[in-house]
Amino acid sequence: MSISEFLPEEHRSAVDLATRGHQIYPVLGGEDIRRMQRFAVPRRWHDGDTVFRACVDSPGMLVVLAGHLLCSRTDALGKRVEVVEYGPGQFSGEVAVLSGRPPLVDGVAVGELDTLVLDAPSLRALLMAEAELGERLMRAFILRRVRLIEEQPGGPILVGPSGHAGLFDVENFLSRNAYPYTRRDPALDAEAAQLVRDHWRTEADWPLVALPDGFVLRNPSLVELGRCLGTLPRIDRDKVYDVLVAGAGPAGLATAVYAASEGLSTMVLDARAYGGQAGASARIENFLGFPTGISGRALAGRAYVQALKFGAEIAIPARAVRLLCDARPIRVEMDDGTCLRARTVVLASGARYRKPPLPDLERYEGRGVYYWASPVEAGLCRGQEVVLVGGGNSAGQAAVFLSAHAAKVHLMVRGPGLAATMSSYLIERIAASANIELHTHMEVAALEGDDGGLVRVQYRARRDGTLHSCETRHLFLFIGADPNSDWLDECGVTLDDKGFVLTGFDATGEHARRALETSVDGVFAVGDLRAASTKRVAAAAGEGAAAVAQIHAYLAEQEKEAERSERVERIEQTGRIVQAERQT
Repeated sequence: MSISEFLPEEHRSAVDLATRGHQIYPVLGGEDIRRMQRFAVPRRWHDGDTVFRACVDSPGMLVVLAGHLLCSRTDALGKRVEVVEYGPGQFSGEVAVLSGRPPLVDGVAVGELDTLVLDAPSLRALLMAEAELGERLMRAFILRRVRLIEEQPGGPILVGPSGHAGLFDVENFLSRNAYPYTRRDPALDAEAAQLVRDHWRTEADWPLVALPDGFVLRNPSLVELGRCLGTLPRIDRDKVYDVLVAGAGPAGLATAVYAASEGLSTMVLDARAYGGQAGASARIENFLGFPTGISGRALAGRAYVQALKFGAEIAIPARAVRLLCDARPIRVEMDDGTCLRARTVVLASGARYRKPPLPDLERYEGRGVYYWASPVEAGLCRGQEVVLVGGGNSAGQAAVFLSAHAAKVHLMVRGPGLAATMSSYLIERIAASANIELHTHMEVAALEGDDGGLVRVQYRARRDGTLHSCETRHLFLFIGADPNSDWLDECGVTLDDKGFVLTGFDATGEHARRALETSVDGVFAVGDLRAASTKRVAAAAGEGAAAVAQIHAYLAEQEKEAERSERVERIEQTGRIVQAERQT
């Protein structure tokens, strides 16, 4: 991850993080600290006390008044690396502190440590009340997370053989969620080989994931890993949220930012990573306000931090599997059986990648077949030839991105060209790239591989059926997506014939209907999942923002209805009392 992915354009430069020390570790003045005191609680630790532990607990952000706070990390190999020592006037924390999630480092008191402590709610209140001071704090938090990723990985160590699908899956999960990690190959790294000797038993144990607290997981599920690292927080099953958002793509994140900033309690669920399919876009050049372009991951990363800043809760990986509308509040069941309750639900689960009907396709997923092009995949195919299938904007962005890493990109489309499906600026970029070759009227026919994964792609000319082949270990599929709506059956949300969610007049035939509300009261749909939506990042973000205004209107109506029902009940109760008195 590049530092520029999180920074505003005016702060981007080619200099390294060392030149940003005054922004990463600023020293607060006396007036700054006085402004913080009304949000904070004073606390003292004695010399040598453990203040917090990596991946375990967090007291919040600490402002050092006296003494020092030494932050370090210890990996599963027993190595301790000092990260930073905070002195008087400095403060601890990075992005994780905004949501109260466990830190990535250990903290120990040096000398008598006097501090001001701000837990996550108090910190967010400070950020809202003190805009200028809050801007400095937020910049430091973001830069510290970037530093941990780029220079001092404080997260887990991933150990497994090169090209292993499970290793790739974990690495992709951590990378797309901006979580620092280190990958080591036991065939090349003696310390990784020692971890294997100590913890590996069978092939089913790959990959090994060594956590910062020294515990080693064998082939963990993403849910297990999320719980250990804090990306999947403890969820209060008794809480009733104002807004529950299913999906953390641009539409879902926009909903979260606007809902949380306007005081609505908000929970966001996503099965894999924030950003959705847009998060895998290498560079978006037609998004308003970014004339030099921005990667999908950078855009999603900023929105994610913004949502946390306003107090939205975000749980990843958390897959919604059932929507239950038979009672109020509405319930959303997750794949672990947990049920969350909410007054309104926003469906922003987007679409899932479409897969061609190829034999053994699943065998090569993560071992040569990919559905997005991030820096992780780019690193795998450096200097090699790759095949990319698809003619939409996502395919064009991926082709241009991969051309900077791969020796050659074979871009295959079923039609006669790109003009009908791709933006002109991408077509021009592809035409200008010397190592992108466009193959028209072609479709993938078969995959061939060995124990290491994919080795060859066979493709067929649609005009005459002639078979061709390309030696490659990397096939990227961008052939569209299907709506992720099969979990809505039980609720009775009306879908169109392709499975997209109908809203507004299309859902009920009533002109007075809120435009983004589905056929079920209190359930809204935004982004790619919504029928007739414009499949663009900007449109999705706009719908997410617009949904919040309609949610306010719905909640206001529900409140008025509750008040009316309460008045009717009081009147009826009074009538029953009067009637009883007359009878006596």
